[in-house]
Amino acid sequence: MPHIQTDPQSWRRRNAPGAVILVGGLGTRLGSLTAATPKPLIEVGGAPFLDVLLRELGRRGITRIHLLAGFQAEKVGAYARDSAVARQLGLEITVHVEPHKAGTGGALWHAREALPEEFLLMNGDSWFDFDLLDFLSRAPREETWLARLALRSLPDTSRYGIVELEKGYVTGFKPRPEQPGAGLVNAGVYHMRRAIIERLSADCSLEDAIFPVLAKEGLLLGIPYEGFFIDIGIPEDLARADSLIPAKLRRPAVFLDRDGVIDVDHGYVSTIDRFEWMPGAREAIRHLNRTGHYVFVVTNQAGVARGYYREEDVMALHRWIGDELAAIGAHIDDLRYCPCHPEGVVESYKCTSGWRKPEPGMILDLMASWPVDIAHSFLIGDQETDLAAARAAGIPGHLFDHVSLEALVHRLLLPA
Repeated sequence: MPHIQTDPQSWRRRNAPGAVILVGGLGTRLGSLTAATPKPLIEVGGAPFLDVLLRELGRRGITRIHLLAGFQAEKVGAYARDSAVARQLGLEITVHVEPHKAGTGGALWHAREALPEEFLLMNGDSWFDFDLLDFLSRAPREETWLARLALRSLPDTSRYGIVELEKGYVTGFKPRPEQPGAGLVNAGVYHMRRAIIERLSADCSLEDAIFPVLAKEGLLLGIPYEGFFIDIGIPEDLARADSLIPAKLRRPAVFLDRDGVIDVDHGYVSTIDRFEWMPGAREAIRHLNRTGHYVFVVTNQAGVARGYYREEDVMALHRWIGDELAAIGAHIDDLRYCPCHPEGVVESYKCTSGWRKPEPGMILDLMASWPVDIAHSFLIGDQETDLAAARAAGIPGHLFDHVSLEALVHRLLLPA
């Protein structure tokens, strides 16, 4: 008998852009460590570094991934086939192999036939922990541009080249300064339009040959962000990665009931036309994203067992919710729902389940699936069954009064 959703990740397959990750570099600065292993596959914190990037993309609903491989491409292919993160998050990974060392622009050119109209491009050996969906949601739709750069503001840019920015446009690049000084640097994360392919060739560098020209033509945008950054291609950063990365991935979680918390409970809501956002719900989720919390949804969906709607309807609604949140730069990291009820009329769902609140199964499964800081996590629900599930899982539960979810979240996050 099913006691959980039968297709756990199909809700992620929504209208998000694809992501392209550059994984073909040689990693010469790391010596013997990369003699037979692509940099992104080096283990940090007990797992390949590329797992970090895939998990960060997947939890934001970006599930179509293109890996641009070169050096040791067969190992990249094996990784893509066997990736536990891809299975967990429902990622669709395609590997493209450059025929020769083609540079960052050349690698993109060789994969041109597979690229969507807009896509993210990321370096595979660095991680910038910033508000990625905000970056995407702020893309101007009417303006002409070919690429947008996520930038980092640093007090000391002596290790990096400097990016010059004026009114949102990148106007030029300067080599790394001889003396320490503040400035903006390239974070290695780009939002691109497919039309950039017309500027590329089979062997070229985005950073050296393409971006400076786009800057002169007013086709290159940039936005500064704050956030943790690590580049494992730098030996000293790699040495710190084993401890730093697991610590950064461990986050407090907020578990949200759905009906009556995220949406107004009109009774067995399963379609977009009956879905009404609770006041402040979208803003609350965005605030939790920006304060570094995992946002998880745990919802009883007995309407499936009662025959009111199908699991496919639940998934379709959740995909729409994800699209609505992405439009304001917000996201749900993961969700669990229980379609069962002991009095169900659909025989396959007529059962007692440890996932159905007040049982804690959905919460415990999420805790086991993600690096959750349990001591600083909590649940928000509007029923006693929600609070009972939280208690059984060992976290505080807070009752929502149906007024403003945003206001409640702000109160709960105030320092004690």
